[in-house]
Amino acid sequence: MNSQRKILEGYRVLDCSIAMAGPFATQRLGDLGADVIKVEPTGGEWQRHASAGGASGNEVNVSFLSLNRNKRSLAVDLKSPGGKTVLDELVASSDVFLQNYRPGVAARLGVDYESLRRINPQLVYVSISGYGEDGPYQTRPGQDLLLQAMSGAMFSTGRDGEPPRPAGQYLVDAVTASTAFEGVLAALLHRERTGEGQLVTVNMLDAITTFQMQELSVFTVGKIPQTRGSEAHAHVYIRAPYGTFKTADGFVALAFPPLDVLGRVFGEAYFSELDSEEHGFSHRDEISALTAQHLATDTTQNWLDRFAEVGIWAGPVLDYEALVNDPQIIHNGTFVEYDHHTEGHVKTPGFPYKFSKAPLTVERGAPLTGEHTHEILTDIGMSESDVDSLAANGSIYAHPENVTSSR
Repeated sequence: MNSQRKILEGYRVLDCSIAMAGPFATQRLGDLGADVIKVEPTGGEWQRHASAGGASGNEVNVSFLSLNRNKRSLAVDLKSPGGKTVLDELVASSDVFLQNYRPGVAARLGVDYESLRRINPQLVYVSISGYGEDGPYQTRPGQDLLLQAMSGAMFSTGRDGEPPRPAGQYLVDAVTASTAFEGVLAALLHRERTGEGQLVTVNMLDAITTFQMQELSVFTVGKIPQTRGSEAHAHVYIRAPYGTFKTADGFVALAFPPLDVLGRVFGEAYFSELDSEEHGFSHRDEISALTAQHLATDTTQNWLDRFAEVGIWAGPVLDYEALVNDPQIIHNGTFVEYDHHTEGHVKTPGFPYKFSKAPLTVERGAPLTGEHTHEILTDIGMSESDVDSLAANGSIYAHPENVTSSR
């Protein structure tokens, strides 16, 4: 066996998703070697035109660039007869179809599971939704912040009486992407064993809810309510002190130290009178306030040094600049760098896993709209004249540079 063979090499994935959750999931499949075909409208996917953070690019904005590496682009009008024929031919030779259309759109386009399984019974079909395939919230917008708010997670942090604070990442999108990625791999394994394709449904509400397995079990099984206090605290189900605190020159993260040990470091005799597990909850606000007072008197590094000497769990609070230049991040090779044909040199987060027999690489950066349309359609046996005819009537869009270079 070739030791350099990609783990998912030979699998074809049709990515009909937009925004973050779906494209992030399929990017992971592409990183593992699958042939991921980005099926997008002839004018390009929505995310190409809505740059996150205002980071635009030359021809590809950073948001799209970050979620669509290791893919080929097929630009096709699925509402046209010619475009639908193209997709059906691709479905026949594909292994995975993933979409996150609004409810009812897949059926109207004729690309719902029942329609596509008639073309390819072994197809793994993944449908991502905001709240579920049906039910009372079916038509609500599946947006990250709204799902964070609904998930209950915001009430596990912060001060009582203040607005609950969302995560500083697109947390629900990322969790949903990982959930969909896992679902694809599991369904492919099932197919390897049984020969059966199947429908896999993933919704953002269930993804972020089940992600809180431990916290929600404390509530449902342990019957302990979420109770925020008057002092800032990073998690209501973890004893004080727990969170980030201001120092004389920055911030430090402190994770539930034994109160007697912390008291010795601070010179705070009162802490020696407290039981960490009991009073860490019942006196949470008082402990947090005293901790904040002490930490403000010295520098971050001095506190980290003193905590390390006695085994207290603490760490620095990094911004992105510090993270990118952190020695462990550099040692791990967490970021990858490559040259993109329109965006120039790119440095971006790489891969969350490593394989000794199948190393992961960036084979191609995010594609231009329709960059691989011509290549993909001739791959599945269409003639040059058929492709040209489809382009002429608007059923597909083939990027002109690609058409020229591929002939």
